[in-house]
Amino acid sequence: MNVKRWVVVVFTWLLFGCNTQISDYQADNSTPTFNLFEYFVGNTTAWGMVQDFSDKQTRRFEVVIVGTVEGDRLTLVEDFVFDDGEIQQRIWVIERQADGSYRGTANDVVGVALGSEQGHVMHWQYDLQLPWNDGTTQVAMDDWLYRQDEKHLFNITKISKFGIEVGQVTIFFQKQ
Repeated sequence: MNVKRWVVVVFTWLLFGCNTQISDYQADNSTPTFNLFEYFVGNTTAWGMVQDFSDKQTRRFEVVIVGTVEGDRLTLVEDFVFDDGEIQQRIWVIERQADGSYRGTANDVVGVALGSEQGHVMHWQYDLQLPWNDGTTQVAMDDWLYRQDEKHLFNITKISKFGIEVGQVTIFFQKQ
């Protein structure tokens, strides 16, 4: 095999072969299982950080979350306070689908967020309008939430622009 073909094969494997899929957790018998509605109903607090493409921490924040459930609809009111004093609110409306997957909308989400659970893990993807300079910029968010026990979960989110990872968000949640 010539060098160019070898490089293409290795690059393709690295690009597509190393991505985790929700199905990777299909045989996961961990408890508790991830149940979005069960975990987020009521009051939850969270804290986290944003890192840029070089892994430098650029922001820290705390979040107070209030979740209400009506049938197959979960509403999450998230109040963020950032280390620089900025305050943001995001209100999610998430609907459980017949197949067990989720569809969600929020004030700064472009289109519809899509998610699914397997074992103790949830995968959630959406496009977000982030404040940038004097306007906003659209980025892709790829969330992986991992339930640790009855009260704790953590979330690692890759932030991408034009398919290139530009940052990461790490959040730790504690159910009250």
